[in-house]
Parts: sequence; structure tokens; C-alpha cells
Amino acid sequence: MEKMPRWSKIILRIFIGLVAFVAIIFAGLGLYVNANKKTLLATITEQLNKNLNGSLTIGSMEPTFFKGFPGVSISLRNVVIKDSLWKVHQHTLLEAQDFEVSVNTMALLRGTIEIKKIGINNAKIDLYTDTAGYSNTAVFRKKEKKKPATDKASTEAQLKEFSLDNVNFIVDNRKGHKLFHFEVDALKGKMDYSFSGWEAQLKLKTLAKSMAFNTRRGSFIKDKVLEGPFKINFDENTGVLLVAENQLNIGKDPFMIAAKFDTSKENTDFTIDIKAPAILWKDAANLLAPNITEKLLMFDLKKPINVTCTLNGDMGPGGDPEINVTALVNDNILKTPGALIDSCNFKGVFTNNYEKGKGFTDANSAIKLYQFKGAYTEMPFSIDTFLIKNLEKPIATGVFKSKFNIVKLNKAIGTETLKFGKGTATVKLAYTADIVDFKLHKPLVTGLIDVVNADVSYVPRKLNFTNTAVSLNFTTDDLFIKNIRLQSGKSIVLMDGHIRNFLNLYYNDPEKILLNWQVRSPQLHLGEFLGFLGSRKPVRTAKKNSKNTSFSEDVNNLFEKSKVEMHLRVAKVYYNKFTGTDVMADLFLSEAGIGLKNISVKQGNGSMKVNGNITQKGNHNRFLVNTTLNNIDVKSFFYSFDNFGMTTLTSKNLKGYLFSKSTIGGLVTDQGKLVTSSLNGDISFDLKQGALLKFEPIISVGKFAFPFRDLDNITFSNLNGKFDVRGPMITINPMQINSSILNMDVAGVYSMAKGTNIAVDVPLRNPKKDADITDKKEIQERRMKGIVLHLLATDGEDGKIKIKLNKNRNKGK
Repeated sequence: MEKMPRWSKIILRIFIGLVAFVAIIFAGLGLYVNANKKTLLATITEQLNKNLNGSLTIGSMEPTFFKGFPGVSISLRNVVIKDSLWKVHQHTLLEAQDFEVSVNTMALLRGTIEIKKIGINNAKIDLYTDTAGYSNTAVFRKKEKKKPATDKASTEAQLKEFSLDNVNFIVDNRKGHKLFHFEVDALKGKMDYSFSGWEAQLKLKTLAKSMAFNTRRGSFIKDKVLEGPFKINFDENTGVLLVAENQLNIGKDPFMIAAKFDTSKENTDFTIDIKAPAILWKDAANLLAPNITEKLLMFDLKKPINVTCTLNGDMGPGGDPEINVTALVNDNILKTPGALIDSCNFKGVFTNNYEKGKGFTDANSAIKLYQFKGAYTEMPFSIDTFLIKNLEKPIATGVFKSKFNIVKLNKAIGTETLKFGKGTATVKLAYTADIVDFKLHKPLVTGLIDVVNADVSYVPRKLNFTNTAVSLNFTTDDLFIKNIRLQSGKSIVLMDGHIRNFLNLYYNDPEKILLNWQVRSPQLHLGEFLGFLGSRKPVRTAKKNSKNTSFSEDVNNLFEKSKVEMHLRVAKVYYNKFTGTDVMADLFLSEAGIGLKNISVKQGNGSMKVNGNITQKGNHNRFLVNTTLNNIDVKSFFYSFDNFGMTTLTSKNLKGYLFSKSTIGGLVTDQGKLVTSSLNGDISFDLKQGALLKFEPIISVGKFAFPFRDLDNITFSNLNGKFDVRGPMITINPMQINSSILNMDVAGVYSMAKGTNIAVDVPLRNPKKDADITDKKEIQERRMKGIVLHLLATDGEDGKIKIKLNKNRNKGK
């Protein structure tokens, strides 16, 4: 084996000697500490109590020699610090099972204590302030201004390092309603000192049990783990403590945190800046106080957002801090209580100091959304500035703008009431609304909605309109509806209308809404609007929790409960075979039915006036109308109304001009057909220049009784009478008929079903023989002279009226 070089042996011996020397010295120091524990404990206690206004007690002291190498480390067990008023409030400032103190070795040998490191383990620190403002931190006496040291031994020890392990740290300020509670898992720090202050490098891991700036509101970042480094600077001249910006993990999310604390102020002013470049909305909301979190969780954003937050306040009794939050949202999906907004972009700002000087409260809080853009059910819209203020009683304001294909409305509001086809809508509405559960509640709107080239169906009434246009102008109180163009089949309707006090009634009393229409039309086919006669089609019950339910029900409720007053001016009107011109009408539509007033229609050289009402019930509609006919072509009139259900007497058998007054009630079907069995009323008439043409019942009798008279064309200079209508039975009050070929007295019942029984007395005397008589009294006396046929008109087996001799009447004579 090769021998070790001489120089190597010398170095080895020197090293062993140095180690042995150091070991001897530290062994001596250990023996010194053990031998003088009581003295040292008393010295340390005395040193630490010098600046205390209260008491510090230490249960025991043990040296941990090698742990503090090359210094001496001392473990103080069961360290307790209490202020002088502890018996009053019972809050112990410090209770530490293990309080490690590392001291300077050489100073210790000189008999002085220089503390270089403190470690607090398994402890509780409770910084308590009562409702009067007294704090147990008063145990630490205020330091007097430093004077130049004359004795090196009297120089204060400077703490170089410190640590906390398993420490329950509490700041309980009852006067300021603040509670900060942290369960510190680990905190390690190093201190560097300068002439003006000190700098600390920290590394922290703690659980935030409470960070309540106002205990009446609740805690920020409650039950979240905080982990990360800090760099802190303190300037003793200004009393300002600065926390440099650094990354701090709160829960699973990384934040950039910076802060400033001004301890020169009585209550310590602070500013905390927080940045989260990519955090989910719900995670950010859960970091705030419950009163804010509850409101923010009404919403959600699918993708992470960029958020910055600044907290400004003080540690005194000032209440909540000022909170300012800014969020940048790009191409996100926003979920609200009433809608899902796609392609969402905006800059959002929250502040609880909306009006300076009014306090940091919910009532003085506001949310502003700038340049808000998105799409609701594929309908793009924008809001330049959306403002919600006063979060106690939230009020929202903004200007809503949109332009979209109205077929998209089907998805938004459902198709139970209105179903849209093609068309374009342009919307610009300024609104103010209360917010209930963060939904707009009874918004007050002003502005315009324009719809052009639209196809729309009103489903409950089965009405379809094409090429529709409408302009809605919302003022502060009223709604003006202009430039409406409706087309249904061949009908074209132009309308303008208004509703006074619209929004107030819409929200609070829709049955009092009165929509006043001015209606014009070049041609109107009434058959295309028979949907108004039908009972409403039941609206399908919307599924629970459907986002469309509320609006669809509101719209349907508005249409059905509101009242409509219509003033019509129609050039031509068509109904089945009826054609009228220059129509004027006042209609009143309500949930109960339709009121008819001042209806006038021209037909040829004649005119018709109608007043009455139609009451809707089930599949039938009860009507009661008063009708006045003036100079109406009777042939055209009977033809237009399908001979009023009669089969024997039709428009082909009539000629002349009718003057009539009637009051008739009854039922009409959804298809506009009369229910003859329901009719009830009275008709009085006067037929001028009339004629009975080829009326089969007269011809069948007359060809035997009057073989040489013209029975195909029986003319009347004037024919009047009165009918009582009771269902299908029409009672003909005694009536005299004076015609060109014969005279008749008629009375009885005509039935539109079965039961016709009409007595007809016909003198055989030819009326032409009396043509030269001018005395009306004499004509009247002569008209029934001579042979008189007593006839009876009854139902025949073929359903037609048959004429026969009235034998019973002859017997009666």
C-alpha cells in the first residue's frame, strides 16, 4: 500500500484538530447553557419583558445546541403573552407550545442576548380589538425615537429570520367588524435592515378561514389555501409597508398580488391589487364576500376571463373596503337567469363606491358593462353601456340595439302564440328596469322597433299574415304603432294605432289596455278573418323551467285580455257572395267578444247600417244586431246571404228595392254560418218596385185559378210587412199583398226546416179592373170582393212548399 504524502498527513491533522477544537468549544457552551438554564431563562424573560405592557411567561427552556449551529438555539416551551387588561377581555395575544429563539453565541458569552431568529410552532396568535377600540397589542410599548448607540452592548437585537409552523393567527377587530383568521401551515422569512427600515422575503402556505373586512357581510376567500412568496419593504420614517407584486396561489388559481399598508395612520390604510389573467367566473365569485358572491353566481361564463381587483380601506371601524373589479370577456358564453348569450364580449366593471362619499355599501354599488355584444338564440344584439346600480334594489339601464331575421323569435319566445316566418326586425330601445332575482322586471322602454317583409301567424286564432310591416314607437308613457301593413290572402290592411299608459297597464292591469286602431283597406275579405269568430285554440302548456314560458305567456295574456277599439275605412269588403263598398265601422274587441257600432256599407245604390255585438262562447258565437237597409237591391241581398237559409224563396224569385229595420239575435259558427235554429228577433220591411219572379208555389196554383194572367212576373208597387223570427220559424204577421195580377192576404208561419203553415186568401178579382180607380178607400173596399180562394201553404213530401185549399178556413167562414 502506497504511503500518504507528508503534506497530506499534515493537512489531515490540522483539520481534525480544528474539528476537535470547535467541538470542545460548543460542548463547553452546551455545558454552560445547561448549567445556567434558570439564570438564562430569567435573563431572556427579563429581556423580552422590557418593552411589554403586560406579562410574558415561559414554561421551560431547553437548549437545542446543534439546531442553531454555529449559534445557540433555545427552545422556549409554553410561552404566553398577555396584555394588562387580559382579565377583562380574555384574549391571549400569544400561546405557543414551542417558541424557538436563536441567539448570537459570542454575545451570550459576554452575558448579553442578541436574538437572530425566532420560530413559533404549534401556537395561537390572537390580535384582539374591542368595540371601544382597545387592542391587546397594547402589550407592546411604543418605541421612542432611536438615539445613536454609545454602547455596543446596548444595541437592540435585529431579527434576521423567523418562521411559523402550525400557527392559528387571528385578527379580531370588534370595533371595525373585521375578522382575519388564518391557519398557517408554514411561514418562513428572512430580514434585512437598512438605516430607514427593513426588507423581508417570505414564503407562505396558509388556510384562510376568514378574511372579513365586514363581518356583517361575510368573508372573502373563505376556506381557501394561500401559497406563495412575498417580498415586503417597510419604511420606518413614513410607516408605509409595501408588498411587491408576486404570484400567490389562492386555491387552484394563480393570482398576482401587490399591496400597500400605511401604518402611520391610526387605523392603517391599505390598498390591495389583485390580478387573475385567466379565471373562471364561478371561481372568482366564490372568492368574494357572500353578499357579492350570491349575486354574481346568478350568472356564469363558460370560459376563463381576465379579472383585476383593487381593495382600498383601513383596519379601523370604517366598514367595508372600497372594491373595484374589472373583467374582460372575449367570445364567451354567458348564462343568465333568463337567457343564454353566445359570442359574448364586454368589459365589465364592479364598484361599491358608485357615488363618491355615499359609503361602500350594496346601495351604492354598481355593475357597468361596456360595449356589450352577444347573440340570443342566434339574434345578435349590442348594448353600448349596461348599468346596474343599487344592488339592494337593483335598477338596470341601457340602450339595446339589434337587427335580425324574425324567424329567430320562434326559438326565443316559442310558437304557442305568435309564429314568425321571413322578415327583418330592427330594434333600438332605451330601458330602465327593476331587477328581481337578476331578471329585468317591468322594464320601462323608449325607442323604436321596425319589422318589414314579415310573415306571421297568430296561432290561437289561426290567422296568417304575409308581407307584414310594423313600426312600434315606445314613448315614456304611450305606445304608438305605425305603418302597419297586413296581408292575409287577398286582404290588405293598413293600420296605425296607439295605447295610452301602455307599460303601466301591461305590467299591472292588462285587461285595462285599450288599443285604438285606425284601419284602412283597399279590399277586405272577411272570410279570411273568421279566426276571430272561433274559440281560441288552447295554448300548449310550456314545460317547467322553460326559459320561454314567461314571455310567451305574457304576450298571449296581452293579446287576449286587452281591449281593441277599431275605426275601419274599407273601399271594398267581401263576405262569401256579398260585396260592399265604402265601408265605415267602429269595432270594439275584448276578451268577451266583438262590439259593432256605426257600421255602414254601400251595396249598389243602397246602403246598410248595423249596430250590435258578438259574444264568443265555445264553438259558437252569439250575436245580436240591429240592421237598417235602405234601397237595397233585394235580389243581390238574398244572393249575398244564401237566401237566409230558405230553399223555396230564393234570389232568383225576387226583384225590387228593400227598406228594412230588424233586430235579430242568434248564433253563428266559427265558419261564419248562421245557426237558423237559434235565431230570434223581428223584421219589418218595405219592398218598393218589387216583383216575384217564377215563384213555383204561386205558379202551381195560379195556372188553374188564373190561367190568363202573367204568373212569372208578379209586380208590387209597394209591399210591406212584419216578421217575427223564432228559431227556424218565421211568423208572418197579417199582411196585404197588392200585385199586378192578384191581391192576397197572408198570415202564418214559414219554417226554414219543417212546419210551414201559411194561410193565403186570394180574391179571383183581377186587380187590373180597378186600375182606373183613384180613391184609395174605394180600392181597399173592392180588393176582396167576389170569389175568394182560401189557400194553405204547407210542407210537401219533397221538402218544397205545396199550395192547397184551406178547407178549415172555409169551414170557419
